[in-house]
Formats: sequence, structure tokens, C-alpha cells
Amino acid sequence: MSSREVDSSFLTRAGYPIQEFDVGEVIFSDGDGGDYMFLVRSSSIEIMRNGTVVETAGPGGIFGEMALIDGSPRSATARVKEVCHLIAIPEKRFLFMVHETLYFALDVMRIHSERLRVMNQLV
Repeated sequence: MSSREVDSSFLTRAGYPIQEFDVGEVIFSDGDGGDYMFLVRSSSIEIMRNGTVVETAGPGGIFGEMALIDGSPRSATARVKEVCHLIAIPEKRFLFMVHETLYFALDVMRIHSERLRVMNQLV
């Protein structure tokens, strides 16, 4: 598992449903409120700012967590690149997982660190 992946096995064992989304479907848009983060089970999601793809989240990747961390509106649009399967994690569950599951919290921090490093290279 790379630093950009989160182990989703405990979520599927806990009964979190896997949802299917079609090509081009928008999961959320820039400015939307954020009550969920998402974990990619298969395929990929494009994260876009001002119409430009800034990141692609593949299997094991997460997106949408920033709104749960700081309570701000979504800062990007998430669009399905290929038919994909996602697990939606509500804010209450996210906070529980960060509090009770050290490795989950570390995975989220590693993903954020890697994103920041990539953004710093672009500046």
C-alpha cells in the first residue's frame, strides 16, 4: 500500500455500502457543503479546480476529507473518470476513526503531506 492509500477492509467488514458511480458523474462541486469523505474502492476520480484536473484518486485513495477536517465548503469538484465504486464516510464516523484508529489518522496525514509536497513543486 502506497502513502496515498487507505486500508478500506475494516470499512467493508463494518458493513459500509459500496456505491457505484457512472462516468462523468459529479460527486460534489466546489462550494458545496461537506458531510462525507470518500474512499475509492475501484477505478478513479478526478479532482478539479477551475476546470483543471489537479489530482486523480485511485483505489485506496481518499478525497473530500478536507471539508470534514475544517468545516469549510468543498474547495474542488470531484468527478468520476471511469465507472467506479466508492465508500462514503460520514463526518461522525470520520471523527471516530481519526480518534480511535491511529493508522487511519496517519494515512490521512500522509496523504495530506504528499499533496502539499506536490503542490509546493508546482509553485
